[in-house]
Amino acid sequence: MQYILAHDVGTSGNKAALYAVDGILKGSVVKEYPTYYPNTGCVEQNAEDWWIAVCKSTIELLEKTGVTAADIACVCFSAQMMGCLIVDRENRPLRNMITWADTRSSKQEKYMLERLPMEAFYKLNGHRLSASYSATKLLWVRDNEPELFKKASKMLNAKEYIIYKLTGEIVTDYSDAGGTNLLDIHKKEWSQELLSAFEIPREILPDVYPSTHVAGHITTEAAGQSGLLEGTPVVIGGGDGVCATVGAGINNVGKAYNVIGSSSWISALTEAPVIDPLMRTNTWIHMDSAYYSPNGAMQAAGFSYAWFRNNLCSEEIEAAAKDGVSAYKLIDELVEATKPGAGGLIFLPYLLGERSPIWDHNARGAYIGLDMSSTKGNMARAILEGVGYNLKTILDIFDKDSHIDDIIMIGAGVKGDVWLQILADIWQKPLLVPQYLEEATSMGAAICGGVGVGIYDDFSVAAKMNKPIREIKPDKELTGVYTKLYKVFEDAYKQLKPIYQTLANN
Repeated sequence: MQYILAHDVGTSGNKAALYAVDGILKGSVVKEYPTYYPNTGCVEQNAEDWWIAVCKSTIELLEKTGVTAADIACVCFSAQMMGCLIVDRENRPLRNMITWADTRSSKQEKYMLERLPMEAFYKLNGHRLSASYSATKLLWVRDNEPELFKKASKMLNAKEYIIYKLTGEIVTDYSDAGGTNLLDIHKKEWSQELLSAFEIPREILPDVYPSTHVAGHITTEAAGQSGLLEGTPVVIGGGDGVCATVGAGINNVGKAYNVIGSSSWISALTEAPVIDPLMRTNTWIHMDSAYYSPNGAMQAAGFSYAWFRNNLCSEEIEAAAKDGVSAYKLIDELVEATKPGAGGLIFLPYLLGERSPIWDHNARGAYIGLDMSSTKGNMARAILEGVGYNLKTILDIFDKDSHIDDIIMIGAGVKGDVWLQILADIWQKPLLVPQYLEEATSMGAAICGGVGVGIYDDFSVAAKMNKPIREIKPDKELTGVYTKLYKVFEDAYKQLKPIYQTLANN
């Protein structure tokens, strides 16, 4: 039996997963690594920590599963995106990587927007220009660490560095290139217009390829450190979001999926970029580079529910500890006993500011409509409904562009039925729950590797490997209730926006 080794170089650790070529997960191992916070708004990681985690997780996984290195058909990657790792001419890191969560480069974001209007930038790149992306971080290094910048040879992301360590090759794929804010998403090449506007040398960027490109093969040195066989092919893979798109089984136009975790996003599959006139969503290039993956991501989905549990549910937490169950199970029971619409209570889930659809880092969470009759069940249900309303705005954009019949649901928040039923009722779409809920990212990387080395003909195999095992149908009778409250939800933010701005200035 042949196996594909997928590495997910994530924000908190590396997950190594082995998939048999028939799609069965053989086993997985996670190795964590530290994140550093040197100053306010600064979030960094040491690239060597990733390499150690990749080697250790590989060796342990092979021992755990009994699979030999000779059984590995290829290695492929998923990884965190929008980072900035500067390496010298020997490809040695010159500093820690500035991660996607780092916001120190707001001054550089302002500079870039002075050079090119947001609307023009969005139409070219498919993304808003933001301090979350790599380009502003690169300019921060140029502006604040000029001597180091003079030594810089390349700017890499996490998986690019690991691929170099395994193969000696420096490459990137379309998805990570899109996360730099420097890619022309239409031509699928580095944008000379953007590079010229921001005075960024083309030489500092890796050559860009489709996700299925074989970057190289395991070197003698890498084999000795990782436990892999010298000569094993390494396929580039993609960023975590596009890998999840594949792993969720999205391989036809008109298909979409939603991840419910601490954050949440909705992604679809289209033949052309979705350039939203209001710039509410982003577009990535799919792992099958003939397609695109429009995406809208919100900040605080599961985070909002966790905030409610941690601050307002001490009784449920105590009772759950005694009964040996999750506190969320008890809170879900309160929600289930509460009528749809939460008694007219609305929750704005902007506890961490917001990305899609409003792109307002000053936004804050709010309950609207509290009165003496409001119960804990109303408050809990309002949170789940509020996340659903926010995601509906994103879904409606994609639904208008390419009608979506149903939505595949993945992520840790999909395990219970209560929230799923609320989402189905608000969106008035059937929800499909696949076999693997939290493995879509690594499965997407594994499938990409298989396509890259010819094991699979194309990405359609994903629908067979992660089949839906249950369906949640919407209650048509709730259409009127949720249509009315969705309008209230949208109007509430519009009215509160100037207040959020005032609060941010105090």
